Amino acid sequence: MKMQDIKELSEKERGEKIGDLREEYFNLKFQLAMGKIENPGRLKYMRRDIARILTLQSNQLETEAKPAEAKKEQESKKATDKK
Repeated sequence: MKMQDIKELSEKERGEKIGDLREEYFNLKFQLAMGKIENPGRLKYMRRDIARILTLQSNQLETEAKPAEAKKEQESKKATDKK
């Protein structure tokens, strides 16, 4: 899954996608342990897809938090200037 495809998903769809990928990853790991996996290389790509989604979500949280932090700093600066 490409990053552009992930960006086009809504927040809810990303959450569902992570759940589906984690479940599928678990099943593949189980198959690997049992020796019945057809394509063990798929595990690597699933891990990367999960990481891509989580990275995008954490980056979005950071960008949302930065304006709020900047506003708090400005307010505290104004309060100290008034004293």
